[in-house]
Amino acid sequence: MRKIPTYPDKLKTSVEGTIEAPDGVLKITKIRCHYELKIPAGKRDAAERALNVFEQGCPVAQTLKGNVEFIHSWDIEEYEEE
Repeated sequence: MRKIPTYPDKLKTSVEGTIEAPDGVLKITKIRCHYELKIPAGKRDAAERALNVFEQGCPVAQTLKGNVEFIHSWDIEEYEEE
């Protein structure tokens, strides 16, 4: 998306869930997603725009919307293209 390469080693994602039992039944209540991106120099604004709207186009997030809180964070490293 936005002409930012993600393959083969440009994107790493770590995901962690929180399981709670608010009504005596175990549920996943939060999912934290942390992205580590390596992007070409000058693409930071485009990458951050894409990350800020990612959840709107994610089928999993849209399916779980209202039942599970999603928390997104990221680190971006820029590199000079060869």
